[in-house]
Amino acid sequence: MAYLFFIITFFFMEFVAWFTHKYVMHGFLWNLHRDHHTRDNEGILEKNDAFFLIFATPSILLILTGTLYSFTIPLAIGIGIAAYGTAYFLVHDVLIHQRIKWFRRSSNFYTKAIRKAHKVHHKKLGREDGECFGMLLVPLRYFKEEKGSQKSKNQKKTTWDFR
Repeated sequence: MAYLFFIITFFFMEFVAWFTHKYVMHGFLWNLHRDHHTRDNEGILEKNDAFFLIFATPSILLILTGTLYSFTIPLAIGIGIAAYGTAYFLVHDVLIHQRIKWFRRSSNFYTKAIRKAHKVHHKKLGREDGECFGMLLVPLRYFKEEKGSQKSKNQKKTTWDFR
């Protein structure tokens, strides 16, 4: 049963991240998120990184509660939030923005579609008129565009020249 809560929580966090990004980060807490769009920061960290604490706090509390009182469901939910946070970090900070220089040459179908959707999101420097607020799941059109791009590249590679 705990595995089910873990899986549901992990996937539910994509909706939470989307909602928070669209209505909180681009809403009343724009002052924390703005430097992520404008790149006004000088160091490695951004004000935007404060959102890590906002998401990590309930995860830590649920993991502690589950561990201290042997409640498997809060523990599973807390671990689900933490797992999503880890996935978010790897996709957003490592693969997309390359704040840490891992997987720099990763160019698979999924990675390219995610990067393209995030690039579209960052085209707007302001908080209004944004799009693509999700992280792990983005609109299908980016996957379709990437699939079309892959097909055209493969066709170019297999073209024979018999001169």
